[in-house]
Amino acid sequence: MILPAVFLQSTNFIDALYIVAFGLFIYGLSGLTGPRTAVRGNKIAASGMAIAFVATLLQRHVLHGSSTPWLIALGIVLGTAIGIPAARNVHMTAMPQMVALFNGVGGGAVALIAWVEYRHHFGGQFALKAEIPSLFAAIVGSISFWGSNIAFGKLQGILPGRPIKLPGQAAVNAVLFVICLASAIVLAAGTHSQGLFILGILLAAAVLGNMVVLPIGGADMPVVISLLNAFTGLSAAATGIALNNTALIVAGMIVGASGSILTNLMAKAMNRSVPAIVAGGFGGTLDAPESAGGEGGTVRSTSAQDVAIQLSYARLVVIAPGYGMAVAQAQHAVRELEKALEAKGVEVKFAIHPVAGRMPGHMNVLLAEADVPYDLLREMDEINPEFPRTDVTLVIGANDVTNPAAKNQPGSPIYGMPILEVDQSQAVIVLKRSMASGFAGIDNPLFYDPKTSMLFGDAKASVSEVTSEVQAL
Repeated sequence: MILPAVFLQSTNFIDALYIVAFGLFIYGLSGLTGPRTAVRGNKIAASGMAIAFVATLLQRHVLHGSSTPWLIALGIVLGTAIGIPAARNVHMTAMPQMVALFNGVGGGAVALIAWVEYRHHFGGQFALKAEIPSLFAAIVGSISFWGSNIAFGKLQGILPGRPIKLPGQAAVNAVLFVICLASAIVLAAGTHSQGLFILGILLAAAVLGNMVVLPIGGADMPVVISLLNAFTGLSAAATGIALNNTALIVAGMIVGASGSILTNLMAKAMNRSVPAIVAGGFGGTLDAPESAGGEGGTVRSTSAQDVAIQLSYARLVVIAPGYGMAVAQAQHAVRELEKALEAKGVEVKFAIHPVAGRMPGHMNVLLAEADVPYDLLREMDEINPEFPRTDVTLVIGANDVTNPAAKNQPGSPIYGMPILEVDQSQAVIVLKRSMASGFAGIDNPLFYDPKTSMLFGDAKASVSEVTSEVQAL
């Protein structure tokens, strides 16, 4: 039986669809707590979005608009043609910048909606209860879009990863914010120059988004991505209030709340406040010393054969992955090494620092892709007490998150940042291409510790060679 069109377009039926949609959003989000349920959670949330989309189409002013259905169809075609190939072809090492880019698109869409709404109401009445959230969305969405583009450029290597500061930048940022706020107040108070002031808001917020993220170094990028994600969510929720769209309000608040919580957690993991991160100045790409004299010690190089012997006769081995593992795409090789060691009766665990990599959960995603059992992954607070009884810790491309200077050098830029305390292990083996520093641009005393050995070379090739030697023993 075909339901009557009147019923399908009724307010109660559309509201019911929205309730089902955001119920699926929340249920799908709960599935993202682990890799085993993450794919299913994504599919459930995507189903909710499809239902919300249908509910929006059923609204009379949308369905019977002269050009709206065609614009929606065009948006679907363009989004599908660009989004699917981009998502399928992106390398895992480029996932952080992909996340930044997609997040920026959401903020840009919100800013454009605010602009279109003001054009639609030009010369007429714009209800204040819708105008205020629309103005908020215009400012925050524009900041999120342009800030995310800068984050993408830094992560992609298009822009330098080091902090980029301009003279008097704090004052410039303050002036730009005042322009945004003043323009919003003028618009809310009522003016016939709506087009001029809304463009002023969008342009000032665009420059502000660029100026805020440029001084932030690469080491802070995971926090920045999470913060901008929260901005996009809050701006989307504000747009939902302006458009009276329940699903958009709920989805935006979920993204905004989860992004805010994650930002706070990661800032605590770096022992830095969010305002300090936004102020920038941390996380450059300085050249590290080429010699081994940075700590008055000597770097001890080792071979794959020696590493294999150490690992094979250990009781507990902890693997601490970092961005170097991602760059080398060594996660599958690491999985093979873990299986080879377990076949010899060695207990293997993975130490995951909250900000290892270039986005939240970067290491978890890579290891899940390689089918590493989730119960082998240990968060920082959980694994740190295990290091004193660890026979060998294998550090693969993790630099700043294992740097003991964060504990014992008060003058260090990362002093006070909680780290993986790998230096408490009986032995440490570090896999690196060279003695180059991490994103914080500082030397690592761990490399000169007498218990540390360095295995230089490509991480994937090195791990594969070690695995072959383990299997041959």
